[in-house]
Amino acid sequence: MDFGDDVMDGGSDAQRRKKRYHRHTPRQIQQLEAMFKECPHPDENQRMQLSRELGLEPRQIKFWFQNRRTQMKAQHERQDNCFLRAENDKIRCENIAMQEALRNVICPTCGGPPVADDHFDEQKLRMENARLKEELDRVSSLTSKYLGRPITQLPSAQALSMSSLDLSVGGLGGPSLDLDLLSGGSSGYPPFHLLPMAVSEMERPMMAEMATRAMDELIRMAQAGEHLWVKTGGREVLNVDTYDSIFAKPDGSFRGPDVHVEGSRETGLVFMSAIGLVDMFMDSSKWTELFPAIVSKARTVDVLVNGMGGRSESLLLMYEELHVMSPVVPTREFCFLRYCRQIEHGLWAIADISVDQQQRDARFGAPPSRSCRLPSGCLIADMADGSSKVTWVEHMEIEDRVPIHLLYRDLVLSGAAFGAHRWLAALQRACERCACLATAGIMPHRDIAAAGVTPEGKRSMMKLSQRMVNSFCASLSASQLHRWTTLSGPNDVGVRVMVHRSTDPGQPSGVVLSAATSIWLPVPCDRAFAFVRDEHTRSQWDVLSHGNPVQEVSRIPNGSHPGNCISLLRGLNASQNSMLILQESCTDASGSLVVYAPIDIPAANVVMSGEDPSAIPLLPSGFSILPDGRPGASSSRAGQAPSAGSLVTVAFQILVSSLPSAKLNAESVATVNSLISTTVEQIKAALNCASH
Repeated sequence: MDFGDDVMDGGSDAQRRKKRYHRHTPRQIQQLEAMFKECPHPDENQRMQLSRELGLEPRQIKFWFQNRRTQMKAQHERQDNCFLRAENDKIRCENIAMQEALRNVICPTCGGPPVADDHFDEQKLRMENARLKEELDRVSSLTSKYLGRPITQLPSAQALSMSSLDLSVGGLGGPSLDLDLLSGGSSGYPPFHLLPMAVSEMERPMMAEMATRAMDELIRMAQAGEHLWVKTGGREVLNVDTYDSIFAKPDGSFRGPDVHVEGSRETGLVFMSAIGLVDMFMDSSKWTELFPAIVSKARTVDVLVNGMGGRSESLLLMYEELHVMSPVVPTREFCFLRYCRQIEHGLWAIADISVDQQQRDARFGAPPSRSCRLPSGCLIADMADGSSKVTWVEHMEIEDRVPIHLLYRDLVLSGAAFGAHRWLAALQRACERCACLATAGIMPHRDIAAAGVTPEGKRSMMKLSQRMVNSFCASLSASQLHRWTTLSGPNDVGVRVMVHRSTDPGQPSGVVLSAATSIWLPVPCDRAFAFVRDEHTRSQWDVLSHGNPVQEVSRIPNGSHPGNCISLLRGLNASQNSMLILQESCTDASGSLVVYAPIDIPAANVVMSGEDPSAIPLLPSGFSILPDGRPGASSSRAGQAPSAGSLVTVAFQILVSSLPSAKLNAESVATVNSLISTTVEQIKAALNCASH
């Protein structure tokens, strides 16, 4: 059963083979489901009454109930099959355990292990092991001649952690690290068999009803008063007890002791029309581009209902990963329904609700997660000046399966890391940037540094810089596919490294080494942001500049804040005359980014002339700056203002080799470890917080 019925036309055989497909709305589905629960076999009078209420033909009502009864029967059979399959798996596991026990049985005659049937295979393994040792000695000898010194002098034994990076050919003293063991592939998405499956015909009515309930709850929460929302530190936080008393869960489930609730609401103006926002929210690619610092990946799994113009009454099944742009904070993965509805002229609502993925998780051997997104989303109202008033509601239940690193514990547990305030601030900044891109060739620039750039060149540079920022944000994800390896470092976090084979057209082709660390600085976020983005202070932390100053060649504003801009920087020493630095800095109330990448002068000329920048390879590095989230009562003395700190993630990406089949040399890992450690030390020294 879908969101409609197949209606047979009378006439010839050819006409009877043609079908008219009527797609019901989620509201119609909800009322039909409610009637089905009360009476699965309605009589003719009940069908006539339903047809009048829903605006459907009685024959459509009759076919709907017939299909629903058939699917209910199929659902029961499917449940029985799942039960039998589980029992079969249980018996198979017991069989494997019994076979293992038989292998370990003790001989009653001699008290030793029984004679194995595969002792010849063991002999083969010993011979293969001896052959590999001879090959290792030969490769080590050749490598020593090439390097001009014994391999044991490589600095990997002290720099690498034995527990997490024992990846060289012959242990840590070997010449190279195994690329496949250190990291996953270059694909940004999980393997297809781990992604949520498309919605079956039997699940569609249930999901339509779930989305309709979520929409109703979202609207009530967005319009609720102080009884549901409590002001805390200038933010609106959900009163969980009041929520539990108002909104009862349909399945009657309870909240476990290791599950905490994050609920928040924020309202603000956004410089984009409501229709423009709806179109971007209903497109998973544009959704990721809007929030690169929050959404590391997003994908539309299935389109359940394609509403009018892809907007009102549209219902999608989506998958996304949320991150905090630090290698020490695990991502949050959700599979959820996104339902869009136009409430009235100029007023839209978009509701999200997690779907139950426990069966999928159990299928692939993972313990089911109880983390979910409860009815969340936003109300979007058109304003007279072309902007929109957005009321954002974020509501999650998070299971504490992995301990949160001490640095980010306050930020995450307070709900600020994924709260409505951060979402709305990021949306306002992204829409400001979109407005600047749209008016790049219309509005005259008052910025002197951008006076020599053509309108086409401005748009081309903004597109290239946006791709650079998106690539940088995605590289800092701490998902299951982005597994970081810990080295020794300047703090308890250490330097985390990851390597992958780059085949994307927007990046240099070859083996790319990513390295990052996160630190706490006892300075406000705006001070840390101003220090790392200013070209006049760059020489104080940029190790690769060797203390030489840099000069700003061009600057393009992309927001109302003076720190929101795109710059082209040039080193003033002779060895850097052929290279420029493309840098974008952006900040809002929730955090800041400073991202940069080297770009040669010919490529910069291509961008400045307005040509398509998609083929220009960039390998970005940079900084992510977030508030530490610590309580305001942390001032050192009574009467003083609370001390504000910032969480800074420093990240570098280095092209190790242009050959995709190349191995990662341990010297490259030691070099990037030293590079990040020195950068952190110089930043702390320049900000007078070296002791922290």
